[in-house]
Amino acid sequence: MAKVISLVNQKGGVGKTTTAINLAAALGKLGKKTLLVDFDPQGNASNGLGLKYNDFDKDIYDVITGQSDVKDAIIKTKFKNLSIIPTTINLAGIDLEFARRSMTDQTFKQNEQLKNALDQVRDKYDYIIVDCQPSLGSTVMNALAASDSVIIPVQCEYYALEGISLLLSTVIKVQENVNPNLRVEGVLLTMLDGRTNIGLEIIEDVRKCFKDRVFNTIIPRLVRLVEAPSHGKPISDYDPLSRATLAYENLAKEVIRRDGN
Repeated sequence: MAKVISLVNQKGGVGKTTTAINLAAALGKLGKKTLLVDFDPQGNASNGLGLKYNDFDKDIYDVITGQSDVKDAIIKTKFKNLSIIPTTINLAGIDLEFARRSMTDQTFKQNEQLKNALDQVRDKYDYIIVDCQPSLGSTVMNALAASDSVIIPVQCEYYALEGISLLLSTVIKVQENVNPNLRVEGVLLTMLDGRTNIGLEIIEDVRKCFKDRVFNTIIPRLVRLVEAPSHGKPISDYDPLSRATLAYENLAKEVIRRDGN
């Protein structure tokens, strides 16, 4: 039965999608059957694995609006043990669709749509990684309701902790009202430039604040890591010898160890 992990931070530019792609790919290379769900209407996770809009006719919007079976939207990638449910800009209209459904169907529960879909395929995978958009809107609430845990990427830059308290409050509300089993998998430090003092100060501050919830792995800021999505590849395939490849492999191993495997 798959463990569902969402990558969440309402701030943009923290390495969330980069982590979703590369953690999913690293888990696959370690022998774990992995499904990546692109739940951000920008579609960067889909593009980052080389998919274009004309490569598929079903996406996650079709799934959660009941227009497609989840199994029909899953695409096997060319990367080891890695499949994806892609997205399109259509997902940006999901709030209006949910509002319309709520007005016409009193039994409609908008926060359960992703959970209902993923429950149908959880027995096919070891991990399901959900890349969320930078917000705390209905798609993120859907993701939290469907997830066993969340990973919070935090960039090693000034204002890194801004907004984290609001995110944690949202997680607590979801635990209390929707998904009591949801937990914080960990805080992941990203975009570290080891040449700057501010990066090292942020590491200290984050570890002081979150203690053992912080992953030991820190993701470096590297040009090759930024380049990889434009080539439609995770960093492990774009540059197998990159320090980022090793970092994401170590992160995947940490995630697996935390499950006792």
